[in-house]
Amino acid sequence: MTNIRRFSFNPLCEECSVVWGPGAKDCVIIDPGSSNAEERGVLDGFLTSQMLRPAAILLTHAHLDHICDCSRLQEAYDIPIYLHPDDLPTKDEFAKIAPTFGFPSESALFRTVAVSDGGSVTEAGISFKVIHTPGHSPGSVCYLLEKDGILFSGDTLFAGTIGRTDLLFGDYDRLMRSITDKLMTLPDGTAVLPGHGATTTIADERNGNPLLEPFNIKEEEPDPDAPPIRIHP
Repeated sequence: MTNIRRFSFNPLCEECSVVWGPGAKDCVIIDPGSSNAEERGVLDGFLTSQMLRPAAILLTHAHLDHICDCSRLQEAYDIPIYLHPDDLPTKDEFAKIAPTFGFPSESALFRTVAVSDGGSVTEAGISFKVIHTPGHSPGSVCYLLEKDGILFSGDTLFAGTIGRTDLLFGDYDRLMRSITDKLMTLPDGTAVLPGHGATTTIADERNGNPLLEPFNIKEEEPDPDAPPIRIHP
């Protein structure tokens, strides 16, 4: 079973995940949002305690709260950072306003490697399926560990809600299509690890997420042999 350790970082409580295989010495970091010396010390301390070395960074999207430790980690370990190319404009635009929100000005100064929908990224001996889910941002993706039934959903899908689309480049209609067409079709037992907040499952969101009910509850087929409905005044 794949090991996962999650950390809540920065003022927006972004969930950063460290992922590694049994007995492995290399790991993958998803959305490193550690934004100050204390948080970076927590992440570095964990890696040291587990004798893990980052082999790559996977980004679900390029909003500042998910990328603000990328530059430091890439420089320290000389590792690839995977990002969907449709989010390069997001990366560039949000870099301009980083200091306004208290994030390091170098937050977006890192090199990226492109991922594509339906492709995969294999690093540290772990294969992640890439699911392009535009809407929260144009290049938002989810990463699926098919063998383990675990989905890193970024800011596309949360427990009981969905990603916001009022930020730059957000698109509500695209987000809903991404969720309904690509995520709600996954097996019920798929664990969902969002970019913020509690974990959930595909079944729980399909059956209980109030923002998805109109799209995921199948209408009952009419019974042609049923007696007519009588309406009395």
